[in-house]
Amino acid sequence: MKATATEMVRLGGAESDERPVGRSMKRGFFGTCPACGRGRLFRAFLKSVDACDACGERMDHHRADDFPPYIVVTIVGHVVLGGYMMTDLVLPLSTWQHLAIWAPVTLASAVALMQPVKGAVIGLQWALKMHGFGGHEDRPEDTLPPRDPSA
Repeated sequence: MKATATEMVRLGGAESDERPVGRSMKRGFFGTCPACGRGRLFRAFLKSVDACDACGERMDHHRADDFPPYIVVTIVGHVVLGGYMMTDLVLPLSTWQHLAIWAPVTLASAVALMQPVKGAVIGLQWALKMHGFGGHEDRPEDTLPPRDPSA
């Protein structure tokens, strides 16, 4: 399928309900339901609610898994490494002083970012109708060709 300049390519099918990715991820980042933006997304620090209190959208079938920690490690690692290198250029600190500064900064920023990033990943999955959010169960999109018995 080729898309021309006037056509709009939609991810997740051509249904009429709109699920903007940016808005859904923003709602998830702030801990609200990606569908309505009113209900809570988390019942505990990293445990999502089973369903939204406001609109009833199910949230228990998401699969954020290890993706949020990977994103957090990437963000925090770049920020802390840049901060360490800039500090080292300006102030001649010992290794223990750097450790006293950057270990708590790393830990605090990783903990602070974990829930918002997980919420954004859940919002992304909802917007793209992944893992049960589209009303169908997860199954492979393609099938393997039949096996040749002579091989």
